Amino acid sequence: MYVQGAVPTSIDDPAVQQLLLAAQRGTLTPTPFPSPADWRDVWIYFLLIDRFNRHDGQAPLGTKAKPPVAWGAPYGFRQGGDLKGVRQKLSYLAELGVKAIWLSPVLKNARPAGWAFNYHGYGAQDFLNVDERLGSDGTRATAETELRALVDGAHHLGIYVILDIVLNHAGRVFDYVRGGGTVDQFTDDGVMQAPAGQEPPIEWMNGLGLPRADWTNVLPAAGLGGDDAVWPTDLQRADLFRRRGEKLSDQVPTGGFVSGDFGAMRQLVVEYDADAAGDPLLRQRRGRYPVLDVLVKAYSYLIARYDFDGFRIDTVKYVSPSMVQQFGNAVREFALGMGKKNFFTFGEIYDDEKTIAAFVGRNAPAGEGFGIDAALDFPLFFQLPAVAKGLAPVESIAGVYQVRKDAERSQLSSHGEAGQYFVSFLDNHDQDARVRQPSTPADQVTLALGALFTLPGIPSLYYGTEQELTGTQPTRPQYEGVREALWGKPHAFDTTGATVTAIKQLAALRAGEPALRFGRLYFRPVSANGADFGSSRGNGGLLAYARILSGRELVVVANCQGDGGAAPWRGFVAVDLDLNRTPQTYRVAFSNRGTSGAGTVALISSAVFWDDHDQPATPGSAAALFVALAPGEIQILAPE
Repeated sequence: MYVQGAVPTSIDDPAVQQLLLAAQRGTLTPTPFPSPADWRDVWIYFLLIDRFNRHDGQAPLGTKAKPPVAWGAPYGFRQGGDLKGVRQKLSYLAELGVKAIWLSPVLKNARPAGWAFNYHGYGAQDFLNVDERLGSDGTRATAETELRALVDGAHHLGIYVILDIVLNHAGRVFDYVRGGGTVDQFTDDGVMQAPAGQEPPIEWMNGLGLPRADWTNVLPAAGLGGDDAVWPTDLQRADLFRRRGEKLSDQVPTGGFVSGDFGAMRQLVVEYDADAAGDPLLRQRRGRYPVLDVLVKAYSYLIARYDFDGFRIDTVKYVSPSMVQQFGNAVREFALGMGKKNFFTFGEIYDDEKTIAAFVGRNAPAGEGFGIDAALDFPLFFQLPAVAKGLAPVESIAGVYQVRKDAERSQLSSHGEAGQYFVSFLDNHDQDARVRQPSTPADQVTLALGALFTLPGIPSLYYGTEQELTGTQPTRPQYEGVREALWGKPHAFDTTGATVTAIKQLAALRAGEPALRFGRLYFRPVSANGADFGSSRGNGGLLAYARILSGRELVVVANCQGDGGAAPWRGFVAVDLDLNRTPQTYRVAFSNRGTSGAGTVALISSAVFWDDHDQPATPGSAAALFVALAPGEIQILAPE
């Protein structure tokens, strides 16, 4: 369907338009890979292409730097991972139980200024073409071929592929004219508040990474090379960029979004209104919102050409919520037309539940459509790793879900369905530390993983967690401490280690127990004496909850107290009384400490339930399961 070797330069190029038209008519060949019926059946493995694997197995490029950088040391430049290297490890990922791969961005980044640094892919210079550095021979044509081969290879193994994309910004495609010279970034409240039309002048960058004094604001009509300025040509207008310097705050204003560059990466005016700007020619060509139109069509083109199954959308909260909603709706409809009936979009909204609700489908702004499907679960991330390590009170996890339940009262869904709106995680490439640090006991990590795979949501695992990567020391430059080149680690892709084994077990259990994917969530009171029941509280307490689906209850209990000479906890966990009036036997379906065995529910007629808010105790009957947990142990118990 696509002519190999064509280099599209505009959304209107025949190569782009023909592919988009074929997709809209449902006539693409080969037939697109079908979507999952429900993304809660899936769990995701997130990898940075540059840091995951290199096809020839050579040492990461950082080890050859001058002065030499040992493997595992912070290194803020490209290290050489490629698409062929990812494809080589598909069987490894399949053995791990991975159901979807989330790839870091693949679009060509600005060069050469920042070319080495922008290994992560989030600074696009060309929104239609793949970065040649990701090809095994360093050419664009090979990168394109190997990207499609990677996606097809994943699909052959039943693994979906999610692409990381950016709506908010491009790379460093121009510099600012300020103070008698040019600067790559600045922060100025006066410029931010200035009326439209008073943005500082810019000089577009050429292919050598230098600002051109003769390319001030307006680019030449012809003669630009593929490395110059920004592509496609549809974005080669200064007024389609914010041009106000770096954002002043991460706080989203009421009913708004954060304006400004993301460091040296240039913010697009996604909400640019051709009607308000009085530009009828642009309106006729690209519609009322021309930047949004270009982004929708560019990313739709990538879906059609490479057969992606979903998008993770970077820096969502800096984009107008109404534009995010329209983007999500447009991409969903495009994917439906080509045969992907459940194309998945989820956004990075680094904030609280209220801000997330402004973007995600269940609570998106009023109007037609549903916006994007889900968000990264930052509210849970802000609590779970610390709770698992005994550094935060266990009741904070219940607090996350109570806030979520309150937010859903006006929705049609039950709180069992809330998991479809969140992609949960323990760490990622934007954090200062991995969940496992050099001093972190292994049990605390597997305890956290056990909770991740059993709480509501679509679990996402950051590459290398299974191989016990701990991050580099020190962790500066920022974020580089959690971006080791995995293939440089000795025995990097071993499949027999303790953490790998635990993940495989959790993945299999989650796949085999629908209640862990779709079940309602209930936090359970516990009792040390079998008579007095109440919620465990405080750092190092018990995290106890159940997932119930159609009469089947699974119980999860975690002792968040670190070893430190502590004694095991022995006691009872309440289970659903109605489901257990005929006492059931529960087996230990998973334990990160190797515990096995089974126990039968006890019926207690004279139990006392203590309220969390100093209210009078309530007598009643209880069904309870006896458990014994070592410090740092999590058990998942399933009825036989």
